Amino acid sequence: MQKEYRTISEVVGALMLVNQVEGVKYDELVEIVQEDGTIRRGKVLEVNGDRALVQLFEGSQGLRVSTAKARVFDGMGKPKDGGPALIPEKHLNINGNPMNPAARDYPSEFIQTGVSAIDGLNTLVRGQKLPVFSGSGLPHAQLAAQIARQAKVLGSDEKFAVVFAAVGITFEEADFFISDFRKTGAIERTVTFINLANDPAIERIATPRMAITAAEYLAYDLGMHVLVIITDITNYAEALREISAARKEVPGRRGYPGYMYTDLATMYERAGRIRDNKGSITMIPILSMPEDDVTHPIPDLTGYITEGQIILSRDLYRKGLTPPINVLPSLSRLKDKGIGKGKTREDHADTMNQLFSAYSRGKDAKELAVILGDAALSDTDKLYAKFADAFEAEYISQGYYTNRTIQETLDLGWKLLGILPRTELKRIRDAYLDKYYHPAE
Repeated sequence: MQKEYRTISEVVGALMLVNQVEGVKYDELVEIVQEDGTIRRGKVLEVNGDRALVQLFEGSQGLRVSTAKARVFDGMGKPKDGGPALIPEKHLNINGNPMNPAARDYPSEFIQTGVSAIDGLNTLVRGQKLPVFSGSGLPHAQLAAQIARQAKVLGSDEKFAVVFAAVGITFEEADFFISDFRKTGAIERTVTFINLANDPAIERIATPRMAITAAEYLAYDLGMHVLVIITDITNYAEALREISAARKEVPGRRGYPGYMYTDLATMYERAGRIRDNKGSITMIPILSMPEDDVTHPIPDLTGYITEGQIILSRDLYRKGLTPPINVLPSLSRLKDKGIGKGKTREDHADTMNQLFSAYSRGKDAKELAVILGDAALSDTDKLYAKFADAFEAEYISQGYYTNRTIQETLDLGWKLLGILPRTELKRIRDAYLDKYYHPAE
């Protein structure tokens, strides 16, 4: 049944009020048709009784209220009024449905990204939410493309797909992603949603939800393991703040709406595994921290909802390390669940702890040398400083087109630990030292 209204009562800025509506829901898309046939689109922000408040995508300049009429579309932009026929396999609400906590299955299976700093030290687990905290100008786009290209669930019979959502990016960035996916063949298993920086801000609210909805269909209907990568969450939050200001809501921290935590959670918490369902959704949201401030509301709230974070370092980037992942403040809270015998290798947990410890001590030794000079370092401290340099150059820095297996990552860790005397490797049990340790020549 066609739903058409000629009851637009008020237009203020990018907001339009429509009276005497029926069956209209929050987040539905609206089409405004002018007398001359020109069409504008908008989105339902609020429904109160028989009145709907609509946010216009293109603005209201030149809009004549007296002759305009509105048609209603669902949240995916499909007409509900007898428009052109479509043959979808399934209709889904892009806002999703709450996942029953009792039906959640615990994330416990390793996902190989091919990036040693992630696989070896901050392991990604199937069903996890692991964001990447970046900064303006840092190469998070290259890291996102690398993970999309390389990520896989170990096991030849596993169906794996990537859903990639680009939110508020430039045309050059969009072209980089699409070209990279085509060149490497990754596009054959990738579903891509692109929202450009010059697209209406309100569309950015829908883009990640469309991507996650597609992921839910692939995961829970088709039984696939799906990796969702969303970049850039900061652009999403800025759009949320812009819409909140247009609605004249009371602002929260730094002008962002007070419900931003809840809003982000409605996206992030759609990742996971459902008991007795083979499929899963693993999510890597990427956000650029304004002024590299990890306490900014966007990374701060994201950190509360997700299970850790991968942090890119400007200092490592200036040193030429690619990707510049700062492993010490990075954290994967579920890494212990996805490693070990039968998943990665039995020595993974011990070597991971030893690498963290040795790198931290090596950085301390290098800082001491800057203040007091190399003469102030003991022979052991000099070895730790040497280890830290080698660790950054060989383990962290691998380039954006090197795809390491988890076995290659673990073997590289043992090679670097060979710089240190066996007596210093106190976090690794003797059985693994006997099997894997070889001192550097």
